[in-house]
Amino acid sequence: MKKINVSLILIFLSLALTSCVRAPVRPSVMPLATRPIPVQQTYSAIILEPTRHDTYHTVAPSETMWRISKMYDVTVEDILRANNLKDPTNVAMGQRLFIPQAAPLKPVVALYPSNKWKYIIIHHSATDEGSALAFNKFHQSRGWENLGYHFVIDNGTEGKEDGQIEVAPRWIKQQNGAHCKAGGMNSTGIGICLVGNFSKDNITRKQMESLTYLVNTLREYYKIPVNNIMGHSEVSGASTECPGTKFPWPEFFSKIKSGTT
Repeated sequence: MKKINVSLILIFLSLALTSCVRAPVRPSVMPLATRPIPVQQTYSAIILEPTRHDTYHTVAPSETMWRISKMYDVTVEDILRANNLKDPTNVAMGQRLFIPQAAPLKPVVALYPSNKWKYIIIHHSATDEGSALAFNKFHQSRGWENLGYHFVIDNGTEGKEDGQIEVAPRWIKQQNGAHCKAGGMNSTGIGICLVGNFSKDNITRKQMESLTYLVNTLREYYKIPVNNIMGHSEVSGASTECPGTKFPWPEFFSKIKSGTT
């Protein structure tokens, strides 16, 4: 057996190790398409579009095809086509319409030049469920021309969304209300009814947001002082606890005065 020259082995290893250390290391370059993108940059570059989906809409009192199209950001022509209709004026109260690719529902509140509106009166329906259509039928059964309020803010029942603002015929026609006889408020006060019984339940967050938006819109346009925004029970001569003993007045007025929702 031949003897191994240890000196030669050590010299070889030394040269090999030295060459490895000195050899340039080529960085691995990841293709642009597969490089991870910083989370913040990704999100800041994204422009979110409103989520659209097919839905159904039950026509409320005095609603027109034009108003419904604005509520869902869908053209009148698309709604007519989806429902095999030809005449946009041929829409009936209580009719169920298919709305294709509807955007998130938004309120359409018309503002009419007028000097008559001096107050905003807030009510609750004192019912667990309701809508402008349901209240309109009830008020007509009592011999009234139509729904007594000017606006209804839904709570997610009767096929309506939580916080949905429904505009009643009396507002569209700029008629006196039939919601508060005391203090002559039917002729000078805008009546807003929230669906719910706020002597036992709490107003929903979305209802509060919609109420704040609606009241601020109306009071700013009609120059209504904050002191003239009140509950039905606060009107002189009214005998009621409407809009309920649990209505959150401090929170409401805080939002009204700050102009936030």
